[in-house]
Amino acid sequence: RFNTPFRAAARGFVEAVIQPYETRAQIGRALLALAGKRESRPPKKHGNFPV
Repeated sequence: RFNTPFRAAARGFVEAVIQPYETRAQIGRALLALAGKRESRPPKKHGNFPV
């Protein structure tokens, strides 16, 4: 559908196009940003039913 990542980026389907040599640094920064994140889940609506 898209010949290059630049066409997809121009249409807003991706945030950024990075070069292959930048991949490791980008992943490292993303993991550091998410290191302290905690997922908040809503309380359960139903418990376990006895069988």
